[in-house]
Amino acid sequence: MRARQAAACLATLLAVAGSAYAGAFMVTPIRATLSASQPVIALTVRNDGADQSVVQVDAMTWAQREGGDFYEPTRDIIATPPLFKLEPGGSQVVRVGLRRAPDATRELTFRLFLEEVPPPPKPDFKGLRVALRMAVPVFVTPSSAAVPRLQWRLAAAGSGLLTVGLRNDGNAHVHVTDLRLESPPGQELVRQKAASYVLPGQSREWRLKAAATPGTVLRLVARTDDGDVQAELEPDGR
Repeated sequence: MRARQAAACLATLLAVAGSAYAGAFMVTPIRATLSASQPVIALTVRNDGADQSVVQVDAMTWAQREGGDFYEPTRDIIATPPLFKLEPGGSQVVRVGLRRAPDATRELTFRLFLEEVPPPPKPDFKGLRVALRMAVPVFVTPSSAAVPRLQWRLAAAGSGLLTVGLRNDGNAHVHVTDLRLESPPGQELVRQKAASYVLPGQSREWRLKAAATPGTVLRLVARTDDGDVQAELEPDGR
């Protein structure tokens, strides 16, 4: 099963017409970490809508290839209950458990997909039905120390464009939320939201609207969940 989902939340359109209806549930925390010492964690799902919701939970392995996300059903983690009802204003605790031993040297990566199961439309309903689907990252830490190792690259990508490339040679993910390029005096050239995970052994690229004179060294400042990361980069001529 293949999916490309950079965001943690997406909507599936189930019908087409004039008005719209959408489910409304929230999940906390927005990501989970499991380990040998903590093989179970609890998520709380809350219905902030005005109608009852039915939510289905599916566990998937999560891999990346060529900048895309790929998912396959798995039994290595389990979510209980896998299907439940939420009354308006109500909440449900979902327990996520690890069913295998952590890898000795590398972080394991999964995602839980929580999807609203819409009820049959009423006979007089005419409009757009939107089913909410949320993806919660689940990371399993290895027995050894888990750290990302980041290799940055800057390349010319045509008139007024630069490509920022990142390869993660570590054994744990990095979550990049924001990218900023600065000129040598420290003047900001461009800032761009990233909102991307880069899993161990994988790479990703971002296209930024900025230009650089050959031989100029720019400072890249990347905001991550673990703090800001800086690198001095000279654009290559690709």
